Amino acid sequence: MERRLIECVPNFSEGRDEKKIKLITDVIEQSEGVKLLNVDPGKATNRTVVTFVGEPEAVIEAAYKAIKKASEVIDMRKHSGEHPRMGATDVCPLIPISGVTMEETAAYAHKLGKRVGKELGIPVYFYEKAATKPERANLANCRAGEYEGLSKKFDDANWKPDEGPDKFNDKVAGTGATAIGARDFLVAYNVNLNTASVRRANSVAYDLREKGRIKRNGDPITGEVVKDDNGNIVWEAGSLKSVKGIGWFIEEYGIAQVSLNLTNISITPIHVAFDEACSKAGERGIRVTGSELIGLVPLNAILDAGKYFLKKQSLSCGVSESELIKIAVKSLGLDDLTPFKPEERIIEYLLQEKGYNRLAGMTLIGFADETASESPAPGGGSIAAYVGALGISLATMVANLSASKRGWDERWEEFSDVAEKGQTIKDRLLFLVDEDTRAFNMIMDGFGMSKSNEAETVARKQAIEAATRYAMQVPFEVVKLSSEAMALCRVMAETGNPNSVSDAGVGAACCRAAALGAMLNVQINAGGLDDKAFANNLIAEAEALYKSIVDAENAIMETVKQKIAGSAS
Repeated sequence: MERRLIECVPNFSEGRDEKKIKLITDVIEQSEGVKLLNVDPGKATNRTVVTFVGEPEAVIEAAYKAIKKASEVIDMRKHSGEHPRMGATDVCPLIPISGVTMEETAAYAHKLGKRVGKELGIPVYFYEKAATKPERANLANCRAGEYEGLSKKFDDANWKPDEGPDKFNDKVAGTGATAIGARDFLVAYNVNLNTASVRRANSVAYDLREKGRIKRNGDPITGEVVKDDNGNIVWEAGSLKSVKGIGWFIEEYGIAQVSLNLTNISITPIHVAFDEACSKAGERGIRVTGSELIGLVPLNAILDAGKYFLKKQSLSCGVSESELIKIAVKSLGLDDLTPFKPEERIIEYLLQEKGYNRLAGMTLIGFADETASESPAPGGGSIAAYVGALGISLATMVANLSASKRGWDERWEEFSDVAEKGQTIKDRLLFLVDEDTRAFNMIMDGFGMSKSNEAETVARKQAIEAATRYAMQVPFEVVKLSSEAMALCRVMAETGNPNSVSDAGVGAACCRAAALGAMLNVQINAGGLDDKAFANNLIAEAEALYKSIVDAENAIMETVKQKIAGSAS
């Protein structure tokens, strides 16, 4: 069953006092069932963005404790900073990650907000997907007037808080108000400019953001505001959809930035926002020197950026994950102001379990020594997966060499596609190196379970059966991936760089060996399974696949021999 996870990204109005920030983050770290992923303070904005994740109930409990602590250590009467804000905990969005719908997430936001308003006496506005009124969906509307305008805002019947007090009492004077919402994954992204002018930074932001700018006749700054027939102000839309933005000056760095919220990176990805910012800034005589990400970012957003910049250079995108990240960081200038550390900023890396990729991350010598030890794992299944990874790596290498071959420039996309497919297969096989050992350990854990009574005996038997079933499925996937890898070896042997045809042949030999080794593991694990129908079907499929793999290898070797003979004559 998919684990139910939501992410919480509260923004606290304190970015300078490390002790106060730690007091807030400590209550999150000490909360059961959540994992603190990132703490990102900003001195100029005087704001800290915190990210943590966990089961829904655990997350809203930790969020409540953090909001409570923030109300105790932050006094909004003394706060100032570049970022718009209205409370000690300015915003507290909940984001569905897995196993939870947006509607359920909005319900959790309402549950949290009700408790914050009732028990802490803090005014709460619900925004985005948790909004109770259409005009409150936009966070900027909820925060309009900021902290200083709360008293006047409460006097407006249309802007009474959803929860908590609606009078500016002594308690509210210290804490301000909080916006609690449910939203899709948002990327907070700042673009660095070679100017200190906030006015010019705002101009670029207005060029970019979906909302755009107020339309004026004549001068874009001082000209008469254009209104429609109903007296409503007319807006000129910016060039980027699902983007919000403002300009500000960051004293800490001595530069102006365009601060963007990318609310849907499938519509406007990071790399598109960056390139468009470069274009719009350039039109105004301004240079973009780099950019920075606030908080966390999904892995695919960075990988897509790396591929985007490689494609602009007509280079193969079939490079390793780490290389794509390096290209993205350099191309976007993410290390312009501070070092960008992928292990601290990419959400998938932070969610990896302890010990993830233990075997695949070893040195060659370390892996060989571990295999040769008296421990039964890693065994043949892990080795089969690793040999398959080496085989597809050779085919991927041939594809990349072909993409960069002199005189084959018009074919780079053809080979880039092969290399990308190869990288995907390689990464999955490397994952299965460790997964095969984990499956074996699951069986051992099952045998180690107590059987002191009938219920425990049944539970033990079920655990062993499920683990054994999985221990067959893992090597079976290796067989399937070896078949896919063999197909790419064949393509590279037939159409790739002729100087590397032997590498395609070695890759094919590795893929056949991997498939054979994996098939043997499917067969031997079947002996411990009670569900014989499942076992026999999986064995039959593995054997059929292996036969086709052998036939493909024979054809590849014939091609390899012919090309080697032709090059020697």
